[in-house]
Amino acid sequence: MNRVPELFGSMVFNEAVMKERLPKDVFKALHKTMKEGTALDPAIANVVAAAMKDWAVSKGATHFTHWFQPMTGITAEKHDSFISPCPDGSVIMEFSGKELIKGEPDASSFPSGGLRATFEARGYTAWDPTSFAFIKDKTLCIPTAFCSYTGEVLDKKTPLLRSMDAINKQACRVLRLFGKEVKRVTTTVGPEQEYFLINKEDYAKRPDLILTGRTLFGHPAPKGQEMEDHYFGSIRPRVKAFMEDLDDELWKLGICSKTEHNEVAPSQHEMAPIFSTTNIATDHNQLAMEVMKKVADRHGFVCLLHEKPFEGVNGSGKHNNWSISTDEGENLLEPGKTPSSNAQFLLFLTAVIKAVDEYQDLLRISVASAGNDHRLGANEAPPAIVSMYIGDELGAVVDALVSGEDYKDPAKNSMDIGVSVLPPIPVDNSDRNRTSPFAFTGNKFEFRMPGSSFNIACTNIMLNTAVAEELRLFADELEQAADFDKALTALIRRELKDHQNIIFNGNGYGADWPAEAEKRGLLNLRATPDALPHYTDEKNVQLFGCHGVYTKQEMQSREEISLDEYAKTLHIEAMTMLDMMKKQIVPACIAYSSAVAQTVATKKSIGIDAPAEADIVQKVTSKTASLIALQQDLETAVAGAPEGAQPAARYYCDAVLPAMEKARAVADELEMLVGKEYWPFPAYGDILFYT
Repeated sequence: MNRVPELFGSMVFNEAVMKERLPKDVFKALHKTMKEGTALDPAIANVVAAAMKDWAVSKGATHFTHWFQPMTGITAEKHDSFISPCPDGSVIMEFSGKELIKGEPDASSFPSGGLRATFEARGYTAWDPTSFAFIKDKTLCIPTAFCSYTGEVLDKKTPLLRSMDAINKQACRVLRLFGKEVKRVTTTVGPEQEYFLINKEDYAKRPDLILTGRTLFGHPAPKGQEMEDHYFGSIRPRVKAFMEDLDDELWKLGICSKTEHNEVAPSQHEMAPIFSTTNIATDHNQLAMEVMKKVADRHGFVCLLHEKPFEGVNGSGKHNNWSISTDEGENLLEPGKTPSSNAQFLLFLTAVIKAVDEYQDLLRISVASAGNDHRLGANEAPPAIVSMYIGDELGAVVDALVSGEDYKDPAKNSMDIGVSVLPPIPVDNSDRNRTSPFAFTGNKFEFRMPGSSFNIACTNIMLNTAVAEELRLFADELEQAADFDKALTALIRRELKDHQNIIFNGNGYGADWPAEAEKRGLLNLRATPDALPHYTDEKNVQLFGCHGVYTKQEMQSREEISLDEYAKTLHIEAMTMLDMMKKQIVPACIAYSSAVAQTVATKKSIGIDAPAEADIVQKVTSKTASLIALQQDLETAVAGAPEGAQPAARYYCDAVLPAMEKARAVADELEMLVGKEYWPFPAYGDILFYT
């Protein structure tokens, strides 16, 4: 462990490296941009570029790339070498300020949702100086924004930065009312990352995993997660070796990988970093997912980040731990010892409660995908209904404020568990309601709905902007107040009364919750096509337009891209199912039933009845015929898909997905009838319970 401080950030052009390699005035200017969000002076770009290149070359880098986040959900990069030819036929290593600040990747093949025509190929990447450059695979990676030739935003980083500016502006206004002058307010995030590790040889035999990321067929193993013995259990040596290697690689890149453990499902695990500024946390999480896959390969594993790779066991999510802090280190969601009298905390808490209630559709949209639809509400993840959990103490504070009655402090500070050698255990001011989509967990909110493969930028764009809007409205009202304290109390009481319907501290898995949620007026957007059309509701267009986060056209494009991605995902899954049924499952069933039928015939030829074997032949033959019919139904369903992103998404949800589920049910029954040596791919028991 002595080498960790030296290892950490060794592949990052971080503040320590900048301070060492840049002139003082250049470092000071760049540092001001990073910490305060001020505009960067282009004149210093050449100096920064030269220092960045020298450092990268000293680390073995030969190329550079503008590393960006298009609307595909993953990262993109185009590599250029540092070499520049000399007249004498030799080369020198060069990197200019112009190359640092701007790149020109071909934008034609990235999704734009109609923002530009396919033939309009030019796009621009622009350096984001608030996120550190790093070295990956001997390439200097420069985090950048991405836009079209005509200026439309084509990425996820740019609107995230805009949303961070929005909440900074409005939070600073509110803090000034409390007599505090701060230079910057930022949101911070610590995304917990769940994933599965399976053997490469099993993965290679499953076309569904290769093409779609999830198993489209598979009968549950004799043992699943019902014994609850995998959760926090002893980590297998092979997995532990992977985790140690992963930590090393992440630490080199300055990613504060902190926690690792077994998750609920067999072969499922989690990595959680220490929180950081939302922009950097988003970059780090995108990078972490890529590194996890590479490290898994070195250890003979495949890392699965799909939200539901295996039916019948828990899927994988990504908990978005979100808070708000000032540049002076004050957490604005820290309730303190007496939250009932902490007016500043209560105002920010009220802003979050109101934001989640008024923009619950946007939060649901931010986690909408074909993969995550399988996970949400499946008694392993929060339901698709957005609600908030704030715990008993804050719940009592809110109740008192709404009713106008005096708050009675429950006065619970610690608990004695009755063992003399153990000290009293301090009790937090909130429990951890695992069924709540949006839960307060001491000094932050944990949004548990994002899927494991998601870019967290989308969720945090929605959350930052919605809270910024409520803070704007609060500041507008309070800045005009003659009596600030009186107006503040009235505002908090009014808004909590109007929006307490979003607060639910009970069991989100309860059968009665959907009906109760409907009474409260909460949305139950079960599937992605139910949620996405709300993206461009007028209130949402006004929200993003007011804060300069998205134009209406940019919102329409994102709705179009997401609907199109949903339809394409289900199309690929359906075609993969058809391919597997035609080429693998049906032939295997016919071969097995033929072999057993031959056994029956042989036994009968020597006077031995074989009723059990004959029954197997009859069952396999009958169910194979059913599967062929369902295969044909699925082909018909896929062929009937309409044009247009929204009609196609709706159709795939309502017509194709049910046809897929019916075919799977029969195929999974056949798996239990057909001999193991005939079944064409590894079963769940083989995949999930390796040594």
